[in-house]
Amino acid sequence: MHELSLCEGIIETITTQVHQRGFKRVLRVWLEIGELANVEPESLRFAFAAIRCDTIAATAELEIITLPGRAHCLDCAQTVAVQQHFDPCPLCGGYQWRLLSGTEMRIKELEVE
Repeated sequence: MHELSLCEGIIETITTQVHQRGFKRVLRVWLEIGELANVEPESLRFAFAAIRCDTIAATAELEIITLPGRAHCLDCAQTVAVQQHFDPCPLCGGYQWRLLSGTEMRIKELEVE
């Protein structure tokens, strides 16, 4: 379950940012996660709840915003939605596409006190 190590990194980043800016605690965290990022949202929620204890985000709620996978198909020259790596283009059936988005994971916003 790599979500546990992801949450450790999230808490570390949050803690650093909150201390640098002089806030007391984190109330809510918004994460953007791409559909193709190989992150299981429910496992991430579980890991976040376990990792946040005794940190500046001890009572913080986690909000996950799912970002769709998008690719540019070289065969039909269209931008298309993709749900998995190596799927064919949903428009032309070609396999020659370049991934544009969907693998990202970032902290979008924090609600702090």
